[in-house]
Amino acid sequence: MDIVEEVCERGVVERRVGLKVDGGEIVPGIVWLPEAATGPRPTVILGHGGAVHKRAPEVLGLARRLVRHRGYAVVALDAPEHGDRITDKEAARAMRRSLQARIDQGPGAGPPVVMANQAAGFAGRMATHVGELSALVDDLMSTGFSDDRMGYWGMSMGTGIGLRFVASEPRVKAAVLGLAGLGAGMGGAEFETAARSLRVPILFLLQWDDELIAGDSGLALFDAIGSSDKTLHINPGGHIQVPVFENDSAESFFVRHLGAGG
Repeated sequence: MDIVEEVCERGVVERRVGLKVDGGEIVPGIVWLPEAATGPRPTVILGHGGAVHKRAPEVLGLARRLVRHRGYAVVALDAPEHGDRITDKEAARAMRRSLQARIDQGPGAGPPVVMANQAAGFAGRMATHVGELSALVDDLMSTGFSDDRMGYWGMSMGTGIGLRFVASEPRVKAAVLGLAGLGAGMGGAEFETAARSLRVPILFLLQWDDELIAGDSGLALFDAIGSSDKTLHINPGGHIQVPVFENDSAESFFVRHLGAGG
């Protein structure tokens, strides 16, 4: 990764970086790490949700927390057509409007209606980002930035992509997933197969009043996860109302499975 810009605030260094992947594309990302950090340390990759980006409030808050409290390194990349990678601004605005309109309808109506060509494009972008995340792990390990204690966290689209990534990446040792379900726009049989192949510890979060993910769909995904070490947390509230205290749960989960940082 090439460093584009670096700032430090209250003991947390934030580096804007560019990751070069196959084909020569530079994927924009952010690395957070403790001030004056040296040597490899546990690293958590954060996957953002749909219609947001690598520095969304929930991503930034958890990143700073893991750095300040545990001495971890944290990394997030923009997914294709998100954040600094948006090429069609009107399509991005339309997606945000569609998601908000669906949330405004309340629970029960299911995910937003997606045209076949849109679904195919989304599936292709998810597959692309799985490969980009694996390239990120290659970079982190080859440069000595991270040791073999690697974790992943991602909600909603961050699970749609991240579950596939974790299932295909043996170097990831534990993951926090959630706000996703079977048959809920995340993919069909292939997504379920990936879930059943998981073997690493999983913390899974659902919202009882989720406007986008039906409860039975989310529970079916949790049930499909093949890991013997898996925990389910369900809280009241809608899709974007995950309680802040679940960051406590994520922090404790990663420390339990990745150990303490430097």
